[in-house]
Amino acid sequence: MRALVRACHPEPTIAVTAITTVLAISVGRGVRGCVLVALAVLAGQLSVGWSNDWIDARRDRLALRSDKPVVTGDLTATTLQRAAFIAAVVCVPLSLASGLAAGVVHVVAVASAWAYNLRLKSTVMSWLPYAVSFGLLPAFVTLGSPTPAWPPAWAIASGALLGIGAHLANVLPDIEGDRRLGINGLPQRLGSTRTRLLAPFPLALATLLLVFGPPGPVRPVEWIGVGLVASGLVVLVFDNSANGTSRRAFSITIGIAAVDVLLFVLSGSSLT
Repeated sequence: MRALVRACHPEPTIAVTAITTVLAISVGRGVRGCVLVALAVLAGQLSVGWSNDWIDARRDRLALRSDKPVVTGDLTATTLQRAAFIAAVVCVPLSLASGLAAGVVHVVAVASAWAYNLRLKSTVMSWLPYAVSFGLLPAFVTLGSPTPAWPPAWAIASGALLGIGAHLANVLPDIEGDRRLGINGLPQRLGSTRTRLLAPFPLALATLLLVFGPPGPVRPVEWIGVGLVASGLVVLVFDNSANGTSRRAFSITIGIAAVDVLLFVLSGSSLT
């Protein structure tokens, strides 16, 4: 069980599940609705994480990834494959329990993430599944709410931009290793320096949408968020020491993403 937990990519699995659940709370889904959202998203994220390690098992062995249970022998690729399919199957009824429209939207989001694992991660369209999957999460929440409706365009767009920025930031530290293994998605084609400079800008655009998209005046905490994001961008663009696969560049980009996530949660009441 410990090996399965390690193989599911626990950090993003927990983060995406928690953020989506908080959004469900903010739109008034109620206890039952929020539990259904949490379980559906958790099942979907487990299926995505396990399928990633199953599909990449050969590459991870070649790269001697000691952090991967399938490489250390704690899990077999077959076990990961079965776990991924079981989680994907369970995800479907859990998603549909929020309603047909909401369920279909979430299943499409999970299928998009599977498409990344299966093929698109090695193409110039590697960013697209992240945009689709993250962009549809607010719709899963609002379409299953007591008054079902699509979220406003700014919420879908900011979710998509957050996904693109997360993709670029996530790949940044591993670009050179990925290239050696034949993974040639958009970040690998751009190279480390250009990816470092590009990654924060989708997140910055998401910040602007999250701050100025919802109705009403901009709150002080939102202005603070804008200031933090702007400061991070200045460092990334003008500090020459934050080049290549610099951990500083990665950390700053993740920090900007964290600000965006907080702004997304704060805007939850404006989604419906």
